[in-house]
Amino acid sequence: MRWFLKIPVALIGVLMLSMGLRWLLAPAGIAGELGMPLLDGAGLSTQVGDLSAFFLCIGVFTLLGLSTGKAHWYYAAVMLLSLAALGRVLAWLLHGAALSLDAIAPEVIFSIILLLGSRFLCVKADSAS
Repeated sequence: MRWFLKIPVALIGVLMLSMGLRWLLAPAGIAGELGMPLLDGAGLSTQVGDLSAFFLCIGVFTLLGLSTGKAHWYYAAVMLLSLAALGRVLAWLLHGAALSLDAIAPEVIFSIILLLGSRFLCVKADSAS
């Protein structure tokens, strides 16, 4: 199970890092792929800053969890992904946004995979320490 789980966890980490780097280096391409226009001025600054941070943090947290065996790194990534999915649902319910199931599904699936990683790939804490 451990080896089988390491592959999707690593792929999630690398994918999130690459998306974060794309926000920094080529935001027009990734904005379009995510279904949003590339803004200008302060809006562009917010898009690039916030979205690159979001994806880079998930990628770094995921790969730190994988490399250190510490579950808290996975939990941080899961919280970001899960809150993004929840935010999408709330945007639909409260503000009339489109219900983006094509974006929610990967966030939920990635969260489940990372929770499995936190359970099966992490070193158990010593109760004496």
